[in-house]
Amino acid sequence: MDYKNEYLSWLHSGALDDAEREELLAIADNDKEIESRFFSPLEFGTAGLRGVMSTGLYRMNRHVVRHATQAFAEVILEYCRERSEQGSVAVCYDCRNHSREFAVETACVMAANGIRVRIFEALRPTPELSFAIREYHLTAGINVTASHNPKEYNGYKVYWGDGAQLPPHHADAIAAKMARLDVFKSVRTMPYDEAVSKGLVTVMGAETDALFLKNVMAQANDFESVKKVADTFKMVYTPFHGTGYKLVPEVLKRLGIKNLICVSEQMVLDGDFPTVVSPNPENPEGFYLAVKLARENGADFILGTDPDADRVGIMVRTDTGEFVTISGNQTGVLLLDYLIGAKTRAGTMPQNPVALKTIVTTEMARRVAEYNGVRCIDTFTGFKFMAERKNELEGAGLGKVIFSYEESYGYMLGDYVRDKDAVTASLLLTEMAAWYACRGMTLYDALQALYPKYGYYNEKTLNLLMPGMEGLVNMKALMDGLRAEPPAEIAGTPVRVVKDYADGTAYDAASGVKSSMDLKGSNVLRFETADNTVLLVRPSGTEPKVKVYVLASGKSREECDGKIGKYSAWAEALKD
Repeated sequence: MDYKNEYLSWLHSGALDDAEREELLAIADNDKEIESRFFSPLEFGTAGLRGVMSTGLYRMNRHVVRHATQAFAEVILEYCRERSEQGSVAVCYDCRNHSREFAVETACVMAANGIRVRIFEALRPTPELSFAIREYHLTAGINVTASHNPKEYNGYKVYWGDGAQLPPHHADAIAAKMARLDVFKSVRTMPYDEAVSKGLVTVMGAETDALFLKNVMAQANDFESVKKVADTFKMVYTPFHGTGYKLVPEVLKRLGIKNLICVSEQMVLDGDFPTVVSPNPENPEGFYLAVKLARENGADFILGTDPDADRVGIMVRTDTGEFVTISGNQTGVLLLDYLIGAKTRAGTMPQNPVALKTIVTTEMARRVAEYNGVRCIDTFTGFKFMAERKNELEGAGLGKVIFSYEESYGYMLGDYVRDKDAVTASLLLTEMAAWYACRGMTLYDALQALYPKYGYYNEKTLNLLMPGMEGLVNMKALMDGLRAEPPAEIAGTPVRVVKDYADGTAYDAASGVKSSMDLKGSNVLRFETADNTVLLVRPSGTEPKVKVYVLASGKSREECDGKIGKYSAWAEALKD
């Protein structure tokens, strides 16, 4: 693609408003900036689109949103014509700048194509979109969100009729149509008020909230334990300026929590996220206001949800009085162990229970599950794969999934959503914290108690940032290099097995035998070393970086920490 011609095409298209035109004129002498905005379209994948907001082809803006929506609409119409169905979608959005605007543009394009739209009256958590698609039997859904990305980003996340993110074949079809459709001339749209008056757009609100919350509350296992400590149990909550601000406090109130202290500064909806550098519950520095409140009020438990309320992170007080982050891996292990016990005590454990985790999630989860008679099955990273596996297992009567999670602070429970759900996870994490409080334990105490029982594990994720067009080239070169010449040893330790999830092959270094795996089709490499450490390398699907996961186990905490340090140094050097 000739980025200069593409720039001029946009500039003279007649589709830009005055502000957009001025924005492009301002970069007329900046060749590098023009290239960064027009060298390529944003890639449409199974997670949809995500990018920095500004005017340009490789940016998130109303023109790119309309273009993607037209392509999606055509895929939906073709699918529905084959089944003699009326196409229908749900549209949701988060607190980010331009999210409401992009959601309305989406609704207008869908309506102009004859597809009925249900749009939320205001911002809502991502899991409620997944729920609405399933509850109202819709063809598909769109969520305007960039999840936990920095404030400059926005995104266009797409879902299919099962409430899960888009299957690869539909994503490929949309991408192919976008390549053929002109970004301006091919788009059909109509005024929003006209779409509403014609009944093509329906607004959802409190009635959908009520249905969603009814399902969330049905996941609670132990109201009695919460009741026992309600007068003394104190916790702090922050939505990081996002969509959890309303429903998360509501479910905790219904659970029976009396002393819920919300971070007032971060209860304010704001797409600039003024109190944090990054609105990501994975980053402990974002919890500084919550920690201050917890210390002032004598709370032991802090909970935070990201802007679209699909991820949740926790901090807990240690035995020395300090607050520490419990990682996504550790939180999932704690919750899995608790759920198995809670369901067993309540008599609600199903036959053939199954836990799902991703290939990059701690192996401690497998140990916890299998120790307690629960099968543990790996999937690729992303809840669309977990949703697909859940549907397959349960549809064939081969098991009932009680819990699905990945290390990046995402947890899926129940049958009413097919994506990570911070609202339900917040309910159960709080119930778990209260249950342990009944026993005089914090969640930090609970975590420490798991290691002697299940063994010692530790994990670290390293992000090798590779921004810009050069970064895309470097990311590919890194993966190609590791495939062409897999390391025989890493940090002085022999590599026993190399697994390539792209073609689904496993190579055993000792025997020289290459075998096939069930999982294939994802750009991930896995190296298993002689000291039972696992390292996985994969490019991020939404951000300009390569992720390296170090999964260590050992006979002691010190042994695990030593492995993390040793292998992290190798991972960092991959960028050089």
